[in-house]
This record gives sequence, C-alpha cells and structure tokens, in this order.
Amino acid sequence: MSAQIHATAIVDEGALLGAGTRVWHWVHISGGAVIGDRCSFGQNVFVGNDVRIGNNVKVQNNVSVYDAVTIEDDVFCGPSMVFTNVYNPRSAVVRKDEYRKTLVRKGATLGANCTIVCGATVGEYAFVAAGAVINRDVPAYALMAGVPARQIGWMSRFGERLDLPLKGDAITTCVHTGVQYQLKDGVCTCLTP
Repeated sequence: MSAQIHATAIVDEGALLGAGTRVWHWVHISGGAVIGDRCSFGQNVFVGNDVRIGNNVKVQNNVSVYDAVTIEDDVFCGPSMVFTNVYNPRSAVVRKDEYRKTLVRKGATLGANCTIVCGATVGEYAFVAAGAVINRDVPAYALMAGVPARQIGWMSRFGERLDLPLKGDAITTCVHTGVQYQLKDGVCTCLTP
C-alpha cells in the first residue's frame, strides 16, 4: 500500500515515504526526508530535509521536525510539541553549520507542547509530559515533567507508571501486561523481550 497524501499537502521531490504512511492537511515534507511505513502526519506538520523517521511514528498537528532530528520506530509526537536544532539562535547570525543532532529512541512519547532542546537523546520508551522542557539526555523508560524537566518516575512500554523508586534496585510488574521491569544502578530495563 502506498502513502496516502492529502491534496493540500506538499511532498517535495526526493522525499521517501513508506507504505501506509498518511499525510494530512497542509503538511510540508522536504525532499531529503526519509520516512518509514505506517506513519501519520497531522495537520500543519513540517518535516525538514535532514530528518529520518522510523516506522509507525505518529506526528500530531502543528509539529515541525527540523533538520538534524532522528525519530526511531513507534514514537508519539504530541500536538504542538517543539524540536529545535540551533542551541543559541540569533536572527542576524547564520548558524546552519552548528545544528545539534537530536535522537528520539524507539517507543518514546513526547507530550503535547513539550520542547526538546537540540543535542538531547530521549531514551527508549521514555515519557515526556505535556509542556515539559527537555534540555539534557533522558534515560530509557524515564517519566519526565516540568520546566526544565526532571525525572519523576518510570513508565512501562504500555504507557503506565511503574512502581519503582527513582534510585536503587527494584523489580516490578506492569499491571496491564504482566511484563517485568528491573531498576538496577539507576537504569531501568524490561526483563521480557
């Protein structure tokens, strides 16, 4: 199944869109973008040239995915969330050769109106709360909230808060899936492949 592109969308020549990807109203996808299968781009989304997006990624309304951003599989980008690519922008100073790379790992959720400051990596299955500002790397499975964001807990792959302390060693089970998670030396891992 080929990509479905709304009549109002602009997909520049050279852009690669995977099978089953849907592009909705007033979206602009630049010619250098590489996008996987089964993705969805809501109304008024922009995707830059130097962007790589995996499979089954949901980009909600009013999101701009700028150059130097890589999004892995199964990521959710909430409405009006923000990526940046220049750390210290000035209108009168050209800094296109200073873009900092941003990486969003598999399964992460970026809540509505959150901001990801360029140069950060958001770990696998991390959950960034609505309105949070990420200005440093986020561990896998971490629940982040606030401005600037701080870790307030851990999240399961299912998207539910885990009963784990922020520090120390512990094991818990997701009540929805029965999958076990282990916290050891400040690192959370899923014990079920």
